[in-house]
Amino acid sequence: MTDSIGFNPTVSILASGRTTIGGLFASAVAAYGDEIAMVDGERTISFRALNQQANQWANAFESQGLSKGDRVAVLARNCLEYLVIELAAAKSGLIVAALNWRLSNPELAHCINLVSPALIVLQVEYAETVQRLDCVAIPVWSFDEELQSQIANQDDEFDLAEIDGEDGLVILYTSGTTGMPKGALISHRAMIARAAVFASDLNLPRRSNFVAWAPLFHMASTDHALATLIRGGTVFVVDGYQSDTLIDILSNHTVGWFVLMPGMVGDFANACTKRQLQPKGVAVCGAMADLVPRHEIAAATRALQAPYSNSFGATETGLAPATASVIEIGSIPSNLSKTQSVFVELRLVDPEDRNVQQGEPGEVALRGPTLFSGYWNAIETNALDFRNGWFHMGDVMRRNSDGSLDYVDRVKYMIKSGGENVYPAEIEQVIARDPRVSEAIVVRRSDTRWGEVPVVFVIALDQALQAQDVLTGCDGHLARYKHPKDVFFISEDEVPRSTTGKIQRHELEKRLTGDQH
Repeated sequence: MTDSIGFNPTVSILASGRTTIGGLFASAVAAYGDEIAMVDGERTISFRALNQQANQWANAFESQGLSKGDRVAVLARNCLEYLVIELAAAKSGLIVAALNWRLSNPELAHCINLVSPALIVLQVEYAETVQRLDCVAIPVWSFDEELQSQIANQDDEFDLAEIDGEDGLVILYTSGTTGMPKGALISHRAMIARAAVFASDLNLPRRSNFVAWAPLFHMASTDHALATLIRGGTVFVVDGYQSDTLIDILSNHTVGWFVLMPGMVGDFANACTKRQLQPKGVAVCGAMADLVPRHEIAAATRALQAPYSNSFGATETGLAPATASVIEIGSIPSNLSKTQSVFVELRLVDPEDRNVQQGEPGEVALRGPTLFSGYWNAIETNALDFRNGWFHMGDVMRRNSDGSLDYVDRVKYMIKSGGENVYPAEIEQVIARDPRVSEAIVVRRSDTRWGEVPVVFVIALDQALQAQDVLTGCDGHLARYKHPKDVFFISEDEVPRSTTGKIQRHELEKRLTGDQH
């Protein structure tokens, strides 16, 4: 209702309930001004100075005519400036498109053209790459001395733009086994909710520190670096996996969540042992336990003296929907059942969107504040994935009688054998229980009788392990139609992985061409 002088209290009440990453960072600056906000090698910066630099960047963007909703594409390795730009965007309403520098030129051109950025900001080493791309004419800023001087001459005060929580903040690109990357739009609302889940699921106290060594174009570093800053912690920026640098940080500073990615866990555990790491204090380590050999999980937890996060999340969802459990120090888990995250509603559904029965596999459908705001410029994909008001992840899980969740597999990678659905991950988890097995990877093979059958590639810890040992280990744990029809032994180096460590099953399938049974 509007009063006699035109004041509508409902509008003000609703407005007071909204906030943004920029607003929350301003609150952190007020509370922790002279405390250390970020460390990048020899560079250390306080919350107050970081805020001033973000203001200068925001003013620089504004001086070039950029306004709320415009995209700024960033092509850079991990550095302090990357997060400064994200904070500047949080203040001004711009959207940062976080480009993956590992992509091929056609993929990179696709990611740029998809979001039509008003500006590309890049490290000097990528200038020639962008010049070669088949992109429309887009202004480019390089991290050179001239640019740094221009930024330094900008005013270090900036009034926050009028931004709604649903406005976009970053675009993170998702990778699949086929097709070009999709751009997932993450709003201020989602990023704030992810910070809450980050603290709640991992039981992290306020002002916990974070090491952003994973690429900032991934949610692992961008989500949790921003969450750390608005919660008053220090972010240590490291340009990729550098074991000695990471060990130095862990030796001298406490850390809340220390990210470990599949493919580097065993190597880092060995490096910690060699250096005789005495961690200052790690609350929890690891991620995506399903993709990590179980003996490596045990070795990492012993080295870091911290439990391992039994996580299940995605770029589109953050740590949700199932990251609220850990694997205890030194444990080689017999199963990887997960606990549902807070602040998320979760259903398991069949292809007709009906809830499946307890114990039956179903696609994960969820809703909650951590969810992204859809894929950029992908109307048909959004219509399918957000059908009936729930986001469908494309992942299959099973609800156990105790309420826990078991990951089964991706919807799109399913083996249809004699009319039965077979999910590779279910078989892999059974085989991986054998302490002689480092990792098991199940793929489909065409079969003249059954249509498709499962076969398994095994990385053995014990070279005496035989194919029959693997098959015998499935007895009593899997229905007969789920038993692998062949066992192939390979080395770790032969496993094809994506940049995020995910196994590329289709590449292993190619090795089976002509091997029909």
